[in-house]
Amino acid sequence: MKVMAAGKTTMALGCRVYGLGVMAIAVLCLAWGTFDPGQPVPKAFPDRTALAYAAALLMLVAGAAIEWRRTVAWGAAALTAYYAFIVVILMNGRVVLAHYAEFGTYSNIAEQLAIAAGGLIIYAMSARIEATLAARLARLGQLTFGVCALLFGGAHFVYMNLTAPLVPQWLPPTQAFWAYATGFGQIAAGIAILTGKQARLAVILLTAMYVSFALLVWAPWLLADPTSHWIGSENALNLALIGVAWVVAESLARLGR
Repeated sequence: MKVMAAGKTTMALGCRVYGLGVMAIAVLCLAWGTFDPGQPVPKAFPDRTALAYAAALLMLVAGAAIEWRRTVAWGAAALTAYYAFIVVILMNGRVVLAHYAEFGTYSNIAEQLAIAAGGLIIYAMSARIEATLAARLARLGQLTFGVCALLFGGAHFVYMNLTAPLVPQWLPPTQAFWAYATGFGQIAAGIAILTGKQARLAVILLTAMYVSFALLVWAPWLLADPTSHWIGSENALNLALIGVAWVVAESLARLGR
């Protein structure tokens, strides 16, 4: 039985960016004393503030653990479990039941599911587990992220009235052009991941796209309004998604796809 060696299979820069993104989300939650906007917990929920701090501490510790080789598998496992079961199923499950006919329900959940997928891939590529199982888990994470990319791209088309204004007005030719183009790019990347056709190239380009979002959209907005919880959260989320896409690209390279 061939076992994946932890020290030799950890993710490179993508893993570290992913960990920083999760830690950024956690720090904002601690600073505001509440859950991340993507983690909808009713305001009347018992001990909501205490639970928000506990969740933020978990994300902070697990995100930090990913930055060190000896604890990366533990941190990845914790984040995978937290985001997949607590955030996606328990927190967002009631949102799906209440708004199952709205596309935004699924694109919003996809953001949290993508973070879970990134954690699963990091765990698969860093834990001391049988190589075949590691490859299967990594592929599951890749496919999950592929579906998320489809939903991200679809949201650009469904909510063009919200997406286009995010594009800087000075960027030629038009805001709508770039909203459609980036939506199409994410859908194309999702299809590439799911089919395995030019998947690594597609995800590298997708990673670059998310970096451009940070530089052209979210960072300028943060500089203009550094006190906004929503803008800060979007910056942190985008950083985490950069890490996820980067991790997917690295895992595709390792698995020869």
